[in-house]
Amino acid sequence: MSPSKPKNAKPKNAGASGPDRLAEYRGRRAAGRTPEPVPGEGPLPRGDDDTFVVQEHHASSLHWDLRFERDGVLVSWAVPKSLPWSPATNHLAVHTEDHPLEYATFEGEIPKDEYGGGKVIIWDRGTYETEKWSEREVKVVVHGSRVSGRYVLFRTRGDDWMIHRMDPPADPEAEPLPESLPPMRPVRRARLPRAQDDWAFEFAWGGRRLLAYVEGGRARFTDGRGRPVDGPARAGTRLGAELGARPAVLDGELAVVEGRETYMIYDVPHLDGRPLLDVPYRERRERLDGLGLSGALWQTAPWFPGDGDAVREAAAAQGLPGVLAKRLDAPYRPGEESDAWRFVPSPAR
Repeated sequence: MSPSKPKNAKPKNAGASGPDRLAEYRGRRAAGRTPEPVPGEGPLPRGDDDTFVVQEHHASSLHWDLRFERDGVLVSWAVPKSLPWSPATNHLAVHTEDHPLEYATFEGEIPKDEYGGGKVIIWDRGTYETEKWSEREVKVVVHGSRVSGRYVLFRTRGDDWMIHRMDPPADPEAEPLPESLPPMRPVRRARLPRAQDDWAFEFAWGGRRLLAYVEGGRARFTDGRGRPVDGPARAGTRLGAELGARPAVLDGELAVVEGRETYMIYDVPHLDGRPLLDVPYRERRERLDGLGLSGALWQTAPWFPGDGDAVREAAAAQGLPGVLAKRLDAPYRPGEESDAWRFVPSPAR
């Protein structure tokens, strides 16, 4: 989020008027050093006070910038966990400086050394209607492609506000992430399955089982028994930033791969508000591959439908303990040891 303001800065009010509504914005930026629009002083443009935009901002800490057109500027809040999808949870919203109207279409990379350095992506945009707008409370109805409905922002202290969804959940069928999910476990077998076309094969990495619960740009972790644990160093916020606003439970191992500790991810039991426990393994893996999770601290583990013998030989050649055979039609059974997942040791060499 944005750097702290000087102690003598006066708190702003939503929609406050003044001689130069964009003075603070310009004071934090220099035209030519940032791709952001930096308009000069002069009369503010007048629109219809009906445009809103949500920008995903990959700054030092991932957050979402919520902006409403009001009296010639974009009145703005930084929302660390994105907009709440349900009235059951309120999210912090930090009121920031007014932005120029041109910012409603801005996407790009703010240089690292500049204020708010990082990538800015338009997450959603559309129109809104005002039900109430005061110094302490803003009620609006938003109409976007990703988010719509009635929201209220209310001031708690200084620039700290909260945002609350007033309508029922945006997706009535969406379910929150589980607090804890004990992972499915394989049985040990000496031989590979006979009908290999019904199976897929993964490397057994010999690491520590770790489930990641990613939501609102953050991640927390549980171990092989479903107990809360610390995750890989620096991985929580970075993995959360890669998934952005998409909630997910990821299953994998923290292992040493090519000399580096890496979180190898090989399943996704929950995604986008939907439990995938009864979804076949093949489809879960395809959805996991579609997330494109690849970073310095984590990787999507490869999987190989059909040819278990070749995968087992490759595992032995790389010094890995073995392979995991997983039935393509297998559901995910939390906490169970299932014959649908089989650990087969590497052959002796």
